[in-house]
Amino acid sequence: MNSNHICPVERAGTLDNKIRRWLQNPQKILKPYIEEGMTVLDVGCGPGFFTLDMAQMVGKSGRVIAADLQEGMLQKIRDKINGTDIEERIILHKCEENRIGVSDHVDFVLLFYMVHEIPNKEALFNEIRSIHNPNGQILMVEPPFHVSKSAFKETIRQATDIGYKEIKGPYVLFSKTVILKKC
Repeated sequence: MNSNHICPVERAGTLDNKIRRWLQNPQKILKPYIEEGMTVLDVGCGPGFFTLDMAQMVGKSGRVIAADLQEGMLQKIRDKINGTDIEERIILHKCEENRIGVSDHVDFVLLFYMVHEIPNKEALFNEIRSIHNPNGQILMVEPPFHVSKSAFKETIRQATDIGYKEIKGPYVLFSKTVILKKC
């Protein structure tokens, strides 16, 4: 992870609001990929915009690992889930500077608007591959205003070079998307 270009905790409200929920509805985006009982990883989870919906989707038998570099973002999630029925389904994990650092095996990984912040994308995909269950999937979503078409294609190439298959991603407003499936 690279802390030089990440969204500061003070701006977390811009990442989790009603307008964004209307434009980028987590249920609509993630429903085709997340099933009850799965273990899913939300890398760069921020204040939990997708995390809480993911926790509902995995049900009581599933788990969501919410991973972020900033303790302040994890605290925002902690505050939201404290005392709720989804609290036990969410594992909060503070990433290391250059590693996610999760050892649990996962079925699905969400990389939403954060891969462009990672200097060593090959290391990121290798680390995810090492914890991905067979046929595991990644949904990578990147903002077009930060990531050019050629840069997005290059990131996909890096993932396919280490053993992922590119599948057409869902439509997400103002975004470039791809599903990467472990081969």
